[in-house]
Amino acid sequence: MAQAVNAQEESGQRAVQSVEVGGRLLLVLAANPGPMSLKDLAGQAGLPPARAHPYLVSFGKLGLIEQDPHTGRYALGPAALQLGLTCLHQLDPMRVAGPIAERLADETGYAVALALWGNFGPTVVRMIEARQPLLVAMRAGTVMSVLHTATGRAFAAALPNERIASAMAGALGDPARPGAALTREEEALVQQAREDVRQHGVVRAEGRPIPNVNAFSAPVLDHEGQAVLVITALGHQEDLPVDWDSAAARAVREAAAEMSRRLGWQGRPPA
Repeated sequence: MAQAVNAQEESGQRAVQSVEVGGRLLLVLAANPGPMSLKDLAGQAGLPPARAHPYLVSFGKLGLIEQDPHTGRYALGPAALQLGLTCLHQLDPMRVAGPIAERLADETGYAVALALWGNFGPTVVRMIEARQPLLVAMRAGTVMSVLHTATGRAFAAALPNERIASAMAGALGDPARPGAALTREEEALVQQAREDVRQHGVVRAEGRPIPNVNAFSAPVLDHEGQAVLVITALGHQEDLPVDWDSAAARAVREAAAEMSRRLGWQGRPPA
């Protein structure tokens, strides 16, 4: 028996049930916008108040929760804030996004690209090849067109117009310009991208700018709702349909939502 317990500990499978039970209280507090009564807090955690109270006392001693002396309501404490701030500081969007992008490529067979917003606009930082090579000129370091690629439009949907215009002079496929202002036609394209993300969670490209290749892209948001990267899936036109409710669109939308959650975004995902 002892050997079995040791084996569980070494494999990382052994858990402490009381920690999991108490942790439910912290998660409930994190999910609610304001302080909570003991009854409501325990109820949402699935615990009787008498069982929840000792956990709250211990969490209070650690500074993880605070109790208002006048109302008796509970809220997260300074230690919980410090944990959250430290976690945000340690978060690396690419480290979070990498495994999810790999899984998307493995499960769908599509090529998957991750792009960051660089000095000249959307810049591919990682490219995972498709099962069937696409023969596209997208490699790490490639700067994409802001308004004429799905990757660029996904960023444009989440950025202010001034930032978009200032980067377009250096983006591949975009004309150089002396000032940082969008034309009326460009503003219309940006607005359409925002509407696509609002309604569908993704933007799409059908055979352009890469002939015979379709794509879906989605912005990934951090805890402040800022677009920190874009994930794009690309495939041959016959293999990647561009219907908004297609399996490809859902897969990209879900991957972006998972990345955003891992980066602290708590807003409601599009579509």
